[in-house]
Amino acid sequence: MSAQGKSVTLRTLSRMKAENSKIAMVTAYDYPSAKLAEAGGADLLLVGDSLGMVVLGYDSTVPVTLEDMVHHTKAVTRGSQRALVVADLPFLTAHLDREEVLKAAGRLMQEGGARAVKVEGCDAVLPGIRACVAAGIPVMGHIGLTPQAVHQLGGYRIQGKDAETARQLLEEARRLEEAGVFALVLECVPDEVASRITHSLSIPTIGIGAGGNCDGQVLVYHDLLQYGSEIQPSFVKPYAQIGEMAVQGIRTYVKEVREGSFPGEEHTFRAPAVMDHLYGGERKKD
Repeated sequence: MSAQGKSVTLRTLSRMKAENSKIAMVTAYDYPSAKLAEAGGADLLLVGDSLGMVVLGYDSTVPVTLEDMVHHTKAVTRGSQRALVVADLPFLTAHLDREEVLKAAGRLMQEGGARAVKVEGCDAVLPGIRACVAAGIPVMGHIGLTPQAVHQLGGYRIQGKDAETARQLLEEARRLEEAGVFALVLECVPDEVASRITHSLSIPTIGIGAGGNCDGQVLVYHDLLQYGSEIQPSFVKPYAQIGEMAVQGIRTYVKEVREGSFPGEEHTFRAPAVMDHLYGGERKKD
């Protein structure tokens, strides 16, 4: 089990898989979400390109740029001391030639401060993954439902529901392990398929909508806290209602401002002597 106060490393994750100790990953997109997720005990913080949907208001992850990812990764790493911070390579980046992939991954680590990057897909991105691993950049893989390819997939659909596609996912997982990824996200695949993949690999699997047999789980910060997220995937379990609390708090504030009860005496600073100077002494004659 990862210990509080000790930095999580790739060796930590390998040990956790070997000891059958579950890994907890949470997305984070800024300084406060990183601090809160880490204080809650998360082993990994994923600066996901899902920020495009839950932070920037896009309808998919496709519009997210490398500049967006560097900017948000910087904020997350400033708020993290212990967790392993992983940053997504955004749309198309991993499909560029190896030099461009290395530059992009290098920026996320050198400028953003991430300690690893995540890459969606398999065959088309294997050259870039191998280049990163050879250069000393840790890479997390991601197969199943890959949001960057949502238009090609025809929507957010479960993957690997039949024997052929399930076998394909298993082969992709093995190829990614051979390419050197240190962990693998399995998104929206049947429990049986995720279990088979997990037991076939020596690296940890992190599930999201992939059942309970993966080595760990990941959820989007805004989904698990119900914080400004209108998307309700069936695999998400809300653990708090931050959005409702925030709306109620703001509603109360607006009400008090309009009725004049805020700020009250206890929230108002007083400096009577200053007024004497501002009024040039005339205030004393009032």
